[in-house]
Amino acid sequence: MKILFVAAEAYPFIKAGGLGDVAYSLPKALRKSGMDVRVIMPRYKLPKKIKRIMKKLASYKIYIGWKTVYCSLWYLEWNGLPYYFIDNPEYFYRPNPYGYNDDDERFVCFSKAVLEGLKYMGDFKPDIMHCNDWHTALAIPLKDAYYQGNSLYDDIKTVFTIHNILYQGVYGKDTLWMLGLDEKKYYTENKLKYYDGISFMKWGIAAADKVTTVSKSYAEEIQQSWFGYGLHSVLRERKNDLHGIVNGIDYEVFNPENDKEIFNNFSREIPSGKKINKLKLQEKLGLEVNENIPIIAMVTRLTDQKGIGLLEGAMHRLMKREVQLVITGTGQEHYENALRYMENRYKGKVKVVIEFDQILSKQIYAGSDLFLMPSKFEPCGLGQLIAMRYGTVPIVRKTGGLKDTVKEYNEYTGQGNGFTFNNYSTEDMLFSIERALSFYEKKEVWNNLVNTVMNEDNTWEKSASKYKKLYERVLLAKPRKVHNVKKKNRKNKEQLLIASC
Repeated sequence: MKILFVAAEAYPFIKAGGLGDVAYSLPKALRKSGMDVRVIMPRYKLPKKIKRIMKKLASYKIYIGWKTVYCSLWYLEWNGLPYYFIDNPEYFYRPNPYGYNDDDERFVCFSKAVLEGLKYMGDFKPDIMHCNDWHTALAIPLKDAYYQGNSLYDDIKTVFTIHNILYQGVYGKDTLWMLGLDEKKYYTENKLKYYDGISFMKWGIAAADKVTTVSKSYAEEIQQSWFGYGLHSVLRERKNDLHGIVNGIDYEVFNPENDKEIFNNFSREIPSGKKINKLKLQEKLGLEVNENIPIIAMVTRLTDQKGIGLLEGAMHRLMKREVQLVITGTGQEHYENALRYMENRYKGKVKVVIEFDQILSKQIYAGSDLFLMPSKFEPCGLGQLIAMRYGTVPIVRKTGGLKDTVKEYNEYTGQGNGFTFNNYSTEDMLFSIERALSFYEKKEVWNNLVNTVMNEDNTWEKSASKYKKLYERVLLAKPRKVHNVKKKNRKNKEQLLIASC
């Protein structure tokens, strides 16, 4: 099988979130299973040493409405994984992959350039085009809208993965001009139309042969109005084609035995090095250096989704305990300011680093005792998986991928790999933290729990095998008919979050 994996970001070239990790690790695991998987992404600003080894395959033009846009296709093999890059300096030479006022035009350009670029990939003709999140969603329906009857395109099947349904690529109707399509034919309920605007993600979901998301529980949740953010009816229409496959992590990138970015290497067999990481972390962050004080950590975006509001409400009571709290990340300004205030108020017990630092993040994973993820919703979550890899016990809210990967510790049977709570409430979160701290004081029990979490298998191999089976089913399936999406919940507009990026 030949798979073209389409993404707006991919490690190691640019990464804004978990998608960047997935777009590297999943194709890598799929190639190990014998498939020819290649990644295509925008060519952002890259170091000269990387640009020098890239090969230019073609220059060509696309059309965005009345505009002629010139693009080029580049190729690079990195760590055994082939990458294609769409180059257009006006749209992509920026410090971040997205978050700009013209993101609609930028990713219309990317989707069109990907499709046109298929002509210039030599002997690589994908059997399946696997698109990820709203930035790439339009490539799926535009394939048929622009190239129907072209033998190169007609045989390509499509898979669309939702990494976070909160971000849907919703824009006003005035974005239609960029597509150059017949409005009467394509601005309809079963295609682009989304209330009075358009939705990139909605059309991608409706048009794809199969739809996946990043955990089984999240696939169930997003079919409900509370979690579906306006697309739940569309997803219910596709429920027989909707699959939840939990993400994994790359055990070569995250490996405490040989990780050069942490203070001291350690393993499940030789766990003593974790204590050294803890003491070094406390010293680096200006906390009291004491191996007996438990460190609770968060490596996260500082947004409402991640449950920062719960932490804010619980902080004063939590600080009455002998604990240290370490948080790193960036996000909404009011949360950044609130956490800075807490750090100033509880000097020596709270350390907040408002930035994304890959090395510091790994040092926090390796040096902390507990990892807190009180998310409102969580499609999969990678933080809890990385934390367990480094022997740090997770405390999570039971939602999405957190529910699928963290099971409540049972002191009577010794089963379970962390601590969980159901309701999105400060009281429930504090109760779970208190329970975890009570076992931390029992060193033999705690050491066994640390051993358990380090023994978890969260590699990509299991997930890759599920994707491989899904791809096989896609290729064997007959072409499907697209029916009109039913109009449901029209009265519940107040539940919709119109999220464009």
